[in-house]
Amino acid sequence: MSARALVLAGYGINCDFETAHALTLAGAEARRVHISQLTGAPGQPATETLEGYNILVFDGGFSWGDDHGAGVLLATRLGNHLRDQLRDFLGRGGLVMGICNGFQALVNLGLLPLLNGRWERSVALTANDCGNFQDRWVDLAVEPASPCVFTRGLKSLPLPVRHGEGKLVAEPTVLAEIEARGLTALRYAGPAGKPAKGRWPQNPNGSQNDIAGICDPSGRVFGLMPHPEGYYRLSQHPTWTLEREKARRKGRELDPEAPGRGLAIFANAVAAARGA
Repeated sequence: MSARALVLAGYGINCDFETAHALTLAGAEARRVHISQLTGAPGQPATETLEGYNILVFDGGFSWGDDHGAGVLLATRLGNHLRDQLRDFLGRGGLVMGICNGFQALVNLGLLPLLNGRWERSVALTANDCGNFQDRWVDLAVEPASPCVFTRGLKSLPLPVRHGEGKLVAEPTVLAEIEARGLTALRYAGPAGKPAKGRWPQNPNGSQNDIAGICDPSGRVFGLMPHPEGYYRLSQHPTWTLEREKARRKGRELDPEAPGRGLAIFANAVAAARGA
């Protein structure tokens, strides 16, 4: 089976090119599709559907300038126009990933964590505890018991974060159910993989239980605040020039186009879409 990915574009989304590129590197046939092509625009019908795709990415950016809250208007637009298509997409085993603003949209749409099978908002991603936008690299620990297909085989990885509203909060009963069912896929951690325990900057936003990403019970809907498309090649890491120089002094030359560790998330999505 081929892996065909639809990457949302338009209205303030600004990570569509690199997300589509990362998916292509991972082996998918990736296409950037403007939201209006899916939902239609005033006086114009929709020209694209989710039919024929098996990966759908709500990528990062600032959809509608985060007016009315991060991801709110994106969730409203897609919920009003694509709810039936999205249900069909999920019903046939489609994979959905929300990155940063896309994660915020999935939460607002009610697609995560989807505890009881109903589309309802049960968690929120709210303003960072530190009070400002965070643009930094973080270390992540992968939860081995999670059903998340996107994180299979991974133990830890560094990724960049770029957000002002990334703190995951939920009622105690909801948070307890997320943890009991293994739906936490990623946590913020220290450099050695130890729990961040809410400490800044290891946990850049104050997210409860250091949660950086969650999935639905099927493991096929996944949202995370860090940006895996921000580390699809080795030379994107901030220590790249240091590591290159260390290698040169030992007579080796590093390939700047070698895969970055974030690419593994996209590779897992492609493998799952192909039925591997």
